[in-house]
Amino acid sequence: MSSQQRQIPPLEVRESATCMCDRGDACSSFAPGHALHLIQSRLAAATPSDWSDAIVEHADAASGVILLRTLADAEPVAVWSAAGAALVLTPGAPVSVHGRYHVLAVGRERFNVLRR
Repeated sequence: MSSQQRQIPPLEVRESATCMCDRGDACSSFAPGHALHLIQSRLAAATPSDWSDAIVEHADAASGVILLRTLADAEPVAVWSAAGAALVLTPGAPVSVHGRYHVLAVGRERFNVLRR
């Protein structure tokens, strides 16, 4: 005679996962606005027609929000980055934004951004 197998219930998640950048460490997430993934960087480099040149209007290092204005049509663009992009930017600085892969180019540096 076989005994009935007891189902093991799934464990409850008691805390939500947070990125290490919330604690001041390096980003541990590749979600939009966090660490730039190598594949994301390579895809952005492989599609040069999706880049838009812009000028920095405001960069708030405390919140990570960066306000840009595109050169082509003067469209305002707000992006957020937890990876420190706002720390290296000053108003009037030239940047490029990749529309499809959400990459902000500041000189030779690249940042993953969340478009707001």
